Amino acid sequence: MDMFCYQCEQTARGQGCDYLGICGKEPEVAALQDIIVHQAKGVGYLAHQARRMGRVDDGADRYILEALFTTVTNVNFDPERLLHWIRRGSEVRDRLLAICREAAGRSATPFDEALLPASATFRPAASRDELLVQATAIGIRADKAEEDIRSLQQLLLYGLKGLAAYAEHALVLGKQDETIFAFLHEALAALNDSAAPLGTLLDLAMRCGQVNLRCMELLDEAHTTRFGHPAPTPVPTALKKGPAIVVTGHDLLDLEALLQQTEGKGINVYTHGEMLPAHGYPGLKKYAHLAGHYGTAWQNQQTEFDNLPAAILFTTNCIQQPRDSYRDRTFTSGLVAWPGVTHIANRDFAPLITKALSLEGLQATEDLSLLTGCGHRAVLGLADTVVAAVKSGAIRHFFLVGGCDGARPGRNYYTELARQIPQDCVILTLACGKFRFNHLDFGTIGGIPRLLDVGQCNDAHSAIKIAVALAGAFDCSVNDLPLSLVLSWYEQKAVVILLSLLSLGIKGMRLGPTLPAFLSPNVIKVLVEKFDLKPITTPSQDLAAMLA
Repeated sequence: MDMFCYQCEQTARGQGCDYLGICGKEPEVAALQDIIVHQAKGVGYLAHQARRMGRVDDGADRYILEALFTTVTNVNFDPERLLHWIRRGSEVRDRLLAICREAAGRSATPFDEALLPASATFRPAASRDELLVQATAIGIRADKAEEDIRSLQQLLLYGLKGLAAYAEHALVLGKQDETIFAFLHEALAALNDSAAPLGTLLDLAMRCGQVNLRCMELLDEAHTTRFGHPAPTPVPTALKKGPAIVVTGHDLLDLEALLQQTEGKGINVYTHGEMLPAHGYPGLKKYAHLAGHYGTAWQNQQTEFDNLPAAILFTTNCIQQPRDSYRDRTFTSGLVAWPGVTHIANRDFAPLITKALSLEGLQATEDLSLLTGCGHRAVLGLADTVVAAVKSGAIRHFFLVGGCDGARPGRNYYTELARQIPQDCVILTLACGKFRFNHLDFGTIGGIPRLLDVGQCNDAHSAIKIAVALAGAFDCSVNDLPLSLVLSWYEQKAVVILLSLLSLGIKGMRLGPTLPAFLSPNVIKVLVEKFDLKPITTPSQDLAAMLA
């Protein structure tokens, strides 16, 4: 069977994966995820109608987050677990339909079942083979919408996936906002209209960005309430001798639970990839056996984990197909799944701990340290010093260089750009894109580190707060600051962050290594004209333009 997916930056030929996902996604997995997205549109439509009639279903709210998140790139590759979400989707849809029928009798809001979209009446087939046939009628290739409408629909959908992921991160920490759920339902409902005006879809995409700003604010509140405010922290990359667990992904709650369960057991816990910023939080770094950071970004995991004598935990997204050399000591949690890999339920990490203790463990090494924990509270604590340095000319320019990392060779651009940034400039970074250059020694300016690691992609809120605060200090707009944004993208979390920045009216951003394949030429033209969005070119050419 064939497939079609172009939601990530590394999509085949820059056009779309049509027989196997570059991420490792099989056509069957792609088909089942298409069904889940279709069901989410139906559930969103019914939940939106129910809200208009004064009825809210918490189960539907949670389902939307998890269903969309499970279709984000590099999250769920397991057909059996995807079938679970399809079954849940039917259950939630039926319950919402009953709620709408009951509420309609007592509400002035019209509810005509004859007008329900196909997604709200969709009945998944009983067998897997029949499901795969159904998927061919609802995927992107079956979409008959005009090209620009389809492009904006996909932009909105991928933004919603990113928003759902961040909202799920916050929800597991006990933080939620009804406005986020309400918007998700409204936007999913709108995606059922193949003739929606372009202006409406673009407005919804911008609103998605605005809602995500609230979502990331909520997530920042969730993290800092639970783990304290991050502080600048040097993180060793040297290894200690003994049993070890390596934790990758984004979920700090999973890491905390693991640290609690491994305390006193003689196991060293190391972060990997986007978990590096965990070391900046007081509530996590208080654990003495949080020993350091191992490896770099997600796309290097197969090489970095190959024959590694440690247990490995994947949280949230970023999993690749585990090699045979470490598959038996790989574990997943949350929404992450790979066929044949042990899944941890309810944060009971006993099987993971047992596996770690059974292995020979790591040998001691020596290596450099990486600075993290430069969140908005830490950076803004230096605001007076920073402002004075700018006014004196000691700091000429700020660069925000960050986003997703990936395997495409063109991503060396970000390494070379960072190398070429003049010594009188400060670099802010976040997300796993930092691993292209965070091992380099950038030095300081008047005691201020030239490289400030703001945190995970989840911490884009911090970068925005820093920019807004600097704009306030200089009594100007963010666009008038000596600040340039150079972003790398890979998956749908990056899409919604881009929408958030665009919704703030930030102009002149550079995006790479390629522009999204799902953006039509006309949509790209609109974004370029409205926001001066630019594709990256060469480090020297872009740097000269940004400093001109």
